[in-house]
Amino acid sequence: MAAPMNNVEEIRNRVILSEFGVRNVHTTDFPGNYTGYDDSWNQEKFEQNFRINVIQMDESALEFDMVGIDAAIANAFRRILLAEVPTMAVEKVFIYNNTSIIQDEILAHRLGLVPIKADPRLFEYRNAGDEEGTEIDTIQLQLKIKCTRNPRATKDSSDPSELYLNHMVYSRDMKWVPIGNQADVFADANIGPVHGDILLAQLRPGQELDIVMHCVKGIGKDHAKFSPVATASYRLLPEITLMEPVEGEKAERLKRCFSPGVIEVEDCGGKQVAKVVNCRLDTCSREILRHDDLKNLVKLGRVRDHFIFSVESTGILAPEVLVSEAIKVLVAKCQKFLGELDSAEME
Repeated sequence: MAAPMNNVEEIRNRVILSEFGVRNVHTTDFPGNYTGYDDSWNQEKFEQNFRINVIQMDESALEFDMVGIDAAIANAFRRILLAEVPTMAVEKVFIYNNTSIIQDEILAHRLGLVPIKADPRLFEYRNAGDEEGTEIDTIQLQLKIKCTRNPRATKDSSDPSELYLNHMVYSRDMKWVPIGNQADVFADANIGPVHGDILLAQLRPGQELDIVMHCVKGIGKDHAKFSPVATASYRLLPEITLMEPVEGEKAERLKRCFSPGVIEVEDCGGKQVAKVVNCRLDTCSREILRHDDLKNLVKLGRVRDHFIFSVESTGILAPEVLVSEAIKVLVAKCQKFLGELDSAEME
């Protein structure tokens, strides 16, 4: 049965959080589905509605709004950030000496997961089957360290930090060894681990590590160590509507049902009245549905085409650079698909 016209806008544009389920979760604004609506693709209309608003940005994290797109495109963008933006990571580990208690395989795995500060756009992918890397596709790192006793330690000391030298092996001990002309080309690049305080191993006097690592360019789809983000996620913009004025003690309870900053109680003519201040802060916990006298006073929803993206970089590239690189990957995929359609038509 067709939906009443007064509900069509809600069905098309809002996801409703009800007590026993979530409604309007499927996209329905396709051509011909609603009488009186022209839902055919129109680039001019898309350009008018589409926008990106940067909400917060620092050196490691970015939050922005992407408005006017379908969930499929938003999810494709998220998946590209996770798995198809390339980075440099340790691929081959040559262990010449390892007398620590950590097995070679475990140590190699740890080294592989250390984020490497190197711009992948300046390197090429290594060809399959190439055993030896070159300056255009490989970064070489070396970890050479030996634990010894501290001759200046006091006799009654039991603290390993005082008794031993080099007993804690950190990622900062991984040193870059330039290949070919890399020392000149990347003189200002400061290639090495993003974070120098990642603990790799603990040693005791006489134990040592002598390791050479080759870093190559890759994508997260091949291995998670190549993923450039710690997290990349999105959520729909919450929408909270008060169906009638909420005053007094109910207003205070209503405020406590939501995340801090979503609902505030204001003095209006001597009455304490609840007001919706910032829906964006809501986590959509639906706590209010546990209160029988409050649940019918509020309508919970989400704006279907308003996506709040959160991107946290591992530190290899700035988050705004990751977003731009993800857009380039998405554009390249679209161009490849169009090219295949053109070739299919010619056949």
